[in-house]
Amino acid sequence: MTTYVLIPGAASDSWYWHLLAAELRTRGHDVVTPDLPCDDDSAGLSEYADAVVDAIGDRGDLVVVAQSFGGFTAPLVCERVPVGLLVLLTAMVPSPGEPPGAWWANTGWEAARREQDERDGRAPDDDTALFLHDVPPELAAEAMRRGRGQSATPFAEPWPLDAWPSVPTRFLLCRDDRFFPAEFMRRVVGERLGTVPDEIGGGHSVALSRPGELADRLEAYRAVTDGHTRT
Repeated sequence: MTTYVLIPGAASDSWYWHLLAAELRTRGHDVVTPDLPCDDDSAGLSEYADAVVDAIGDRGDLVVVAQSFGGFTAPLVCERVPVGLLVLLTAMVPSPGEPPGAWWANTGWEAARREQDERDGRAPDDDTALFLHDVPPELAAEAMRRGRGQSATPFAEPWPLDAWPSVPTRFLLCRDDRFFPAEFMRRVVGERLGTVPDEIGGGHSVALSRPGELADRLEAYRAVTDGHTRT
């Protein structure tokens, strides 16, 4: 039995994954959805990885899925426990020694976001339209209500790995993402991972807007990893 380990983005928690987790469990898998210490100013990237590793425990046959800021934590987890597949879901891709707080300027994110806002006609302070525009209204309201505080501590720490971990990695971007626009992410993934990302419809919160379709994509990745069939 595969264990899916679902790592949330900044200012989020395990609730974000509840629809996807249900889809994966109906397919016969174990699912781990750790809550990260995002509102703890004493916690940095190492403590985020600790929380994930502790939640995994002695489970095996791991597929790690990381959303957004979770892209900085997931590779650290892959260095500490055996992982069969890492899936970056509309996620930040770190470079060695790069603090997450520097990622935005280093990748040119601000200009890409500004251009996307202009295309969408989105008001700068409308976070629902930014993150949840394609999520059913009742789910979007609940997601906003459940938002957590996000400490700046992990954003100031250099990413500690010297290189990407030796684990099969897939990147799945969301074509309708307003926070990490698709064209921007295609470039970042090409520059930082040297690969062409896969794509799915939906915005930044695709686990809420398209959980069944997302589960199908993850299952396809699980079945064939790096040219070898996984059972």
